[in-house]
Amino acid sequence: MTPVSQSTSNPNWFKRRQSDIAELGRDVLKRWYIYLPIAVIWILATNRLLGDPTPHVPLLFNWTSSLPYKVAWMSRDTLHYERGTFVVFHFEGEAKSLYPGLKHQPFFKIIKGIAGDRITIKDRQVFINDAFVGYAKRHAFDGRPLEPIAEGVIPVGYFYVQGTDHDSFDSRYRSSGLIRADQIIGRVTPLF
Repeated sequence: MTPVSQSTSNPNWFKRRQSDIAELGRDVLKRWYIYLPIAVIWILATNRLLGDPTPHVPLLFNWTSSLPYKVAWMSRDTLHYERGTFVVFHFEGEAKSLYPGLKHQPFFKIIKGIAGDRITIKDRQVFINDAFVGYAKRHAFDGRPLEPIAEGVIPVGYFYVQGTDHDSFDSRYRSSGLIRADQIIGRVTPLF
């Protein structure tokens, strides 16, 4: 067996590597539809593994059941949000100390309440301006008790956000709470 240092000095070894690289390039061009999704997933995974909570790629993937959409397009439009707007935001609720993984986890939810809206709770049912928006579960997936959000009026600069799934961790709970406008990363358009 030839040691590595000797094999790399061999001119035939270099020509074979050039040939291999050229063949890979031809294969990528021929089967681009296979390589493109792999590249996108790799870029997104690398971004997440490096610990940056702000997505740099505007294409978002939702792996949870909190919303029925799995792929969405994000724009960094942060000027005006209204009820029904889909947003991605940095999580900063009380539960960050209980679940350290939430620290760098962007959340994808719908704005259900805006400044001036009144939140009321009746038997763990959450209402915004007397319209039912969801039920606050008693326990999290790991068995920890969950308290509903406190009643009151949503202050200026805050939003009530929620997913469509009954298991979504959102503003229904005190440990998640309302989000501030400066936590919002951008507006989201669901694709599918």
